[in-house]
Amino acid sequence: MPTVTGVSNAAAAFRQHFATTPAGVWSAPGRVNLIGEHTDYNGGFVLPFAIDRRTDVAAARRSDDVLRVVSLQKSDDAVTVDLATLRPGDRDDWVGYVLGTVWALRQAGHDIGGLDLAIDGGVPVGSGLSSSAALECAVALAALELHDIEIPRESLARIAQHAENDYVGVPCGLMDQMAASVCRAGHALFFDVRDDVREHEPFAPQASGLALMVIDTRAQHAHSGGEYAARRRACEAAAARLGVPLLRDVTTSDLDDALHQLDDEELRKRTRHVVTENARVLAARELLRAREFAALGATLTESHRSLRDDFEVSCAELDLAVDTALNSGALGARMTGGGFGGCAIALVNADDTTSVGGMVEQAFAQSGFAAPTIMVPQVADGVLRIG
Repeated sequence: MPTVTGVSNAAAAFRQHFATTPAGVWSAPGRVNLIGEHTDYNGGFVLPFAIDRRTDVAAARRSDDVLRVVSLQKSDDAVTVDLATLRPGDRDDWVGYVLGTVWALRQAGHDIGGLDLAIDGGVPVGSGLSSSAALECAVALAALELHDIEIPRESLARIAQHAENDYVGVPCGLMDQMAASVCRAGHALFFDVRDDVREHEPFAPQASGLALMVIDTRAQHAHSGGEYAARRRACEAAAARLGVPLLRDVTTSDLDDALHQLDDEELRKRTRHVVTENARVLAARELLRAREFAALGATLTESHRSLRDDFEVSCAELDLAVDTALNSGALGARMTGGGFGGCAIALVNADDTTSVGGMVEQAFAQSGFAAPTIMVPQVADGVLRIG
């Protein structure tokens, strides 16, 4: 059984708050998206991988329909809720993701009863590493296994997305939950969202003397705000005007004609990003297979420019992280996640991680930004039971 840091913390918190031993501990990872941003809800391509920053859930069944949940990262007492009272939109804080997951499981026809849950969240919140999907997937697997229910991991991912979309109210695509559910250690997940095709691509940069740095700018984002939803509405509006179900259905060879049909400059820019980003994901997969890392780095950088200029979801901190990493010798760099803050990634020679990280820290200090957190995560497994 895998050993994951934090297991004892979740179990110890369970014993402290509920005065008994949990039936088990379940764990789901955060994720980094190598490339393919804002393409999932357009039916396109993404290439994420799971990381060794995880959310652990110690859990046990109850004999009633009461849900009790506590988090090590919160000082509050346990939240207690009667499952019969769950209603979408009741909570807009971290608890909403837990309640929404149980609600979505029950909506899907699974007979989920009361639970006690103790959560140890090791994925930085608001960082763009998808702490919400990690929480949802860990809670979902715990609830299912405690009730002796077995479903495919991809079905678990869709239930978790349903929780976030329809209980919490965040119109996210499926990438985050799918990555947290099905990713494998040492691999990136190529996911064709429209056609539901998933392929595990070997991804071990260290084997080629490289490292993928994650730079948490600590500029907080909140996808439940209006900007993320506005981008999705714009993409849907563009697809409708072009007469296609999804922007995925516009190819690069169609792009010039599609842009000519759109008389709204905002819709033109949003469309151009999605179409070219889908092409970049396909190119990145082939470059990864061929181990052509210099070209892969350039593709990552092109993605950032598109997100910054056409999709307009970057921010000063993300741009500074990317530009500084590139000027310090990175092969490529880009923002990752939904944007408006969170993390950037940089593909660097392994021997350069300290120097590149130092230059980024210096640039942030000179600009008056909060000090970034820099890590080189391991490529990890998706959701699983760990104790």
